[in-house]
Amino acid sequence: MIIYVVKSGDTLWDIASNFEVDVESIIEVNGIINPNHLVVGQALIIPVSSYTVKQGDSLYGISRKLGISFRQLVSYNNLDTDIPLQVGQVLLIPKPARVAIVSNAYVDAYITTPPQLEEVIVGAAPSLTYLSPFSYTVNRDGTLNPPNLYNIRELARSKNVSLIMAISNVDESGFSGELGKIIMENNDVQNRILTEAVKIAKEQGFKVVQFDFEYLPPETRKMYNRFLLKARDLFHRNGLLLSTALAPKVRDDQVGQWYEAHDYKAHGEIADFVVLMTYEWGYTYGLPLPVSPIRPVRDVVEYALSVMPANKILLGQNLYGYDWRAPYMVGGEPAVSLSPMEAVELAYSNNRSINFDDSAQAPYFYYKDQDGREHTVWFEDARSIEEKFDLIREYGLKGISYWRLGYDFPQNFFMLNNQFDIIKLR
Repeated sequence: MIIYVVKSGDTLWDIASNFEVDVESIIEVNGIINPNHLVVGQALIIPVSSYTVKQGDSLYGISRKLGISFRQLVSYNNLDTDIPLQVGQVLLIPKPARVAIVSNAYVDAYITTPPQLEEVIVGAAPSLTYLSPFSYTVNRDGTLNPPNLYNIRELARSKNVSLIMAISNVDESGFSGELGKIIMENNDVQNRILTEAVKIAKEQGFKVVQFDFEYLPPETRKMYNRFLLKARDLFHRNGLLLSTALAPKVRDDQVGQWYEAHDYKAHGEIADFVVLMTYEWGYTYGLPLPVSPIRPVRDVVEYALSVMPANKILLGQNLYGYDWRAPYMVGGEPAVSLSPMEAVELAYSNNRSINFDDSAQAPYFYYKDQDGREHTVWFEDARSIEEKFDLIREYGLKGISYWRLGYDFPQNFFMLNNQFDIIKLR
């Protein structure tokens, strides 16, 4: 496959003819609803594995056309640059070596409800090792409240997807540091959480218990580590794995309540694997920014690798973008989340081209609404996802974890299956 960026005057039929593929195959892998709604700057996956040399072609011209480097094209095809290309000569398009990884995705049945819930799970299932219904929540006495599960368990089992039991310190106001402090300071509460977690996991068929405890007070850091040690020992005795979700830190002493109680080194030693929440640089109540820009994501991964093994790390990846409306200010009007498909359609309906930030490796565009107010949209596309996949391969990470199913992004799952072997546990 290659990634092609739509240019002015392009039609889907011209693009298909240029790369000698069926229009239908481009429509399918990109999830295109209306073939006439192309947007300048839109990234399209072209499902080709080779290129046939035409009259007038050169290696430099072919490499530009395919969006790959000259050196890569020459090396992959073992070409002698002193020998002219022949019309009809078939060149193979470079592709990365396939590696086996673990893939997880969260699903929130309070937001994504039937029948869409079933559709997104069935659609994503071939690409997943784990599915994580979000989330069991903790009461102040340590008892657990279940999420809406509907038929999630049955669907997952029928599609050979294992289940993660995600437990969070979310209350009616969101992630609660106060609740987290109660949990960390009270052994009786902790024991009740762990006992109930084991009981529920065995009854419902969860293979992993994951703690997503966020915004814990800094003074609970060592308490959280001790809690995880206790949890791991109990879970392992009962045939369960332990996982944690970690705020995106770049150093141990990073200031801020989201970060300070998360001890990367300890979690790397105690947990069977962790999820790095490498997203939300651009967030609902913040300024317009890319949600998961590659440089900060890389910085988090490199810090994590300095204190824990690569085979314990799942890279967190958002499946959504945001639409911010001016005036832009922290804590102002909330941004609206949207899928990559919705973002492209929004650009089309407002007659806007899509830009690409090379530093962040992320697409964006601007538009004005009917009231004349400016909007900024950052989202994901095939190019931004390719950068994250390259990071997984470069550092030999355990895999990837998606937040969250329900946002339409077929390019991601096509690329995931095209480049990786997804580990299944049964």
